[in-house]
Formats: sequence, structure tokens, C-alpha cells
Amino acid sequence: MFANERQDRRLDRIERKLDAILAHLGIAEIDTEHVDAEYRPPRPLPVEFAGGMAEVDELLAQGKKIHAIKRYRELHPRASLREAKDAVEAREPRIR
Repeated sequence: MFANERQDRRLDRIERKLDAILAHLGIAEIDTEHVDAEYRPPRPLPVEFAGGMAEVDELLAQGKKIHAIKRYRELHPRASLREAKDAVEAREPRIR
């Protein structure tokens, strides 16, 4: 009985801390009831990398898609090759 109360209090503290972190980072809470297990929300573009996307666009305009993907991965070190390719291809219509 007491163990459950302690766990509930601990879980409440963790949830409050997580809410504070999400609010500080400006991340909206996701409704997990209606989200597929495979869904991963897109990562927000950090402010310091916003200028780098112009370089990606320029490389695409020159027809250097592979270089654009490489540059994207330099700007977003945590992005997988697949994520970088998808992101660069999504930018292609803007260039043409």
C-alpha cells in the first residue's frame, strides 16, 4: 500500500519535471493514444542551423543531390542517412 503511494508521488514528480523541460524547450505534448508505435515526430530545426539550409538548397539547385545530403548530415549530426535523404528530397520542389 505505501509502496504504491511512493511510486505515485515519484511518478508525479517525474511528470512535473518532464512538463517543465518540454515547456522550456517549446515542445508541444504529443497525444500518445493516437500515435502509431513507429511514428517519430520531426526534430525541430535548431536556430543555429537555419542558415545552413540555404547551402543545401544551393547544392540542390546545382544538381548536387549527394553533396546536399552530405551537407544536411553535417548540419544535423543525429540524422540518419534515410532522414537526410528524405529531408533533402522534400526540399527539391522548392528549388525547381
